Amino acid sequence: MKRKVIIDCDPGIDDALALILAINSPELDILGITIVSGNVNGKKGEENAKKVLKLMGREDIDVYIGEEIPLVRKLITAEDTHGGDGLGESNYPKVGGQVLYGGVDFILEKAKSEEISIIALGPLTNIATALNRDEESFNKIKEIVSMGGAFKSHGNCSQVAEFNYWVDPDAVKEVFDKSNVKFTMVGLDVTREIVLTPNYIELIKQIGGDVAEFIVSITRFYVDFHWEQERTLGCVINDPLAVAYFIDNSFCKGFMTYLDIVTDGIAIGQTLVDVGDFYRKAPNGLVLTDVDSKKFIRFFLGRIFKDNIKDIEKVINNNKYGM
Repeated sequence: MKRKVIIDCDPGIDDALALILAINSPELDILGITIVSGNVNGKKGEENAKKVLKLMGREDIDVYIGEEIPLVRKLITAEDTHGGDGLGESNYPKVGGQVLYGGVDFILEKAKSEEISIIALGPLTNIATALNRDEESFNKIKEIVSMGGAFKSHGNCSQVAEFNYWVDPDAVKEVFDKSNVKFTMVGLDVTREIVLTPNYIELIKQIGGDVAEFIVSITRFYVDFHWEQERTLGCVINDPLAVAYFIDNSFCKGFMTYLDIVTDGIAIGQTLVDVGDFYRKAPNGLVLTDVDSKKFIRFFLGRIFKDNIKDIEKVINNNKYGM
C-alpha cells in the first residue's frame, strides 16, 4: 500500500534529488510539498520545487510556502553551498503559476483527515509551528523522518552543528520536547557516507535524458563546493537518504535515545544525543548511526533510471569504476 506523505523541504540541490527519488518511488503517495526557508528562502524554494515537478511531469502535486523565518534566530541561508538560484547556478527557467501559502495549515488539515507521515528535509520550522498551533492534530501524524543533526560526526556549518538544525534550533527543541510522533533523525553520521562520486555522475551523464541532464547540471556546483570545503571528490547527497530510509528501514541502523539540542552560545545547533542516559528521560527519537551506502546508491540510481539497471549494476559492482 502507498504511504501518504508530505515532503517538507528547502530546495536546495540535495532536496531536488530527494524529490526526484520520491516521485519515482511507487510506495509513496505525495499529498503535497511544503516549503521552509533554509538552503534558500521560502519563495526561491517554492520555485525550485516547481522546477522539479515540471521536470518529472508531476505538476499535479501542490507546493505550499510555509514559515519563511526561523522561530527565534535570523534566517541564514546556504547559497554558498547551493548556488544563488539554489540549484547550482543551473538557471533553469521559473515555472510560474499560482503561489500557494499556508504550508503549516496544509500539514494540520491533512493530519486531521488522513493518516500521514512527514519526510522533513530542511529546518523544522514548519513542523514546530504546526505542533504549537494545534498539538492534538499534530500528534495524529504517524511518523516524522528528519534529515538533520549529528551524533559522533562533526558539523557541516560549525564544529558541532548540522545545517538544518543550526538554522532553527529552537524549532528542533520544540519538536524534541513536545511531540509524541515517532521521530527518526537521519543525521550526518549516515548521510556523510552517501557520496555521488564523479564516476556515478559520469554514469548519469552517459545514461542521458532530461532528468540526467538536470542532475548533472545542478550537482556541478555542489561538487566544486565539496572539493573546496572538504577535499571530497563528488558531493554528499544528504536528503535522498531520508526518503530511502522512510521507504525501506533496512538501509540504516540506529538506536532509540533521548534527544536535546543547544539553542544558543558557541555550540548552537549541536544535537545532544543522550547515549549515556544522563537525562534519565524516556527516548524521544531514533538516531541512525550506520548505513549501507552501496545498497543506497543502487536504490537511488535504480529508481531514477530503472531502464538502465544493467549499466548501473555493472558500475556499482566494479569498485574500480564505482565508489
